[in-house]
Amino acid sequence: MDEPWSRSITVTDIEAAESASAAAAAAGVTIQDLHHPADTAEAMRLFRSVWQLGPDDATPVSADLMRAFAHTGNYVAGAFRDGAMVAASTGFLTGDGELHSHISGVLPALRDRNVGFALKLYQRAWALRRGITTISWTFDPLVRRNVYFNLVRLGARAVDYLPDFYGAMEGGVNGGDESDRLLLSWPLTADEVRAACAGRPVVPPVAAPRPGEPLLLAVGTNGWPRLGGAGSLPWCQIPADIVALRAAQPDAARAWRTALRETLGAAIRDGARVLAFSREGGYLLPGPR
Repeated sequence: MDEPWSRSITVTDIEAAESASAAAAAAGVTIQDLHHPADTAEAMRLFRSVWQLGPDDATPVSADLMRAFAHTGNYVAGAFRDGAMVAASTGFLTGDGELHSHISGVLPALRDRNVGFALKLYQRAWALRRGITTISWTFDPLVRRNVYFNLVRLGARAVDYLPDFYGAMEGGVNGGDESDRLLLSWPLTADEVRAACAGRPVVPPVAAPRPGEPLLLAVGTNGWPRLGGAGSLPWCQIPADIVALRAAQPDAARAWRTALRETLGAAIRDGARVLAFSREGGYLLPGPR
């Protein structure tokens, strides 16, 4: 691994590297920085496959840009199994000394094999070795599996809701939907993050709401969103699979985008923080004072 900055190795660096190595071994992959043009070209093809893009759809990030990122000391990495790239990730340094993780993807066949977890732990070790203690990234707050992964398994914190951040995104899994994003901050040395990276995520002792209770936002009939009224509990549910819903019921998917923006988005922009997330209950916000 190239070392663009000279600094002493700390106990936290060693702990992070050990956690990353253990996660990669458990996932059955090896992870390494990508520098060669052939590797960044393969990473670009992987991203296009993961996002199910057609030949005329824009590429999320180009091979030459990733090559430039790597050359200038930014983060570009890939995970390999049996010599084939199965996941990749790239990001860049921000003006305030953080790493912004721009895009990460895992081939669908390995999506539930902890490859993404191993890739994030490698990214954490990469950052800490360079004296970087915070990583940020954005993601679609309607994709339930990613919400659980980011907020629970990694211990990241939601810090902002960004309406239509990239503009409408045509093609592939995005299906022309508006690109609302949840901005996360991952404090790499925080106790809850250290525990999560060791396989012990700190899950708040908050149960999901009981069936039939009025919620701020709930899954209604036929998969459409249902907004709660006065006295609703501060839970914002999201559909089980927004990608499938976009394909089968695009009008319902667009209604979900608006409903989550008006509930979760409005609450976060007003200063609320997400207290917890559960697959059944969704996002838990602070209750009324």
